[in-house]
Amino acid sequence: MKFLTNLIWLLFGGFATAIEYFVSGVVLMLTVIGIPFGLQAMKLGVLALWPFGSRVVRTEMAGGCLSTIMNIFWLILFGIWIALTHILFGALLFITIIGIPWGRQHFKLAGIALTPFGRTIEPLLS
Repeated sequence: MKFLTNLIWLLFGGFATAIEYFVSGVVLMLTVIGIPFGLQAMKLGVLALWPFGSRVVRTEMAGGCLSTIMNIFWLILFGIWIALTHILFGALLFITIIGIPWGRQHFKLAGIALTPFGRTIEPLLS
């Protein structure tokens, strides 16, 4: 079932979203200062590529000072806009009963888009 829902996700916007994250990640990595932000964009791209069957987990070092500072910069520069976009798409998908699973994935992406530093993506074991 996860394969089918991921395939539908890819066909109806997931692939385009992932490509946008990957391209923006490469552009961010053109400068030394942008490398950490580009890596986070790549992390978002991986989750946007195959969101069903994965979860976002805080790492043990999530409360570190550097992670907090980077999350603040990310939130101001990129995070709020990315999260608002995912919230909008998630709300639109929640209008229909069929769209609820895909809307939940957009809400998951919005959560990690706000503060990606100190979080990892793990596959679900079930």
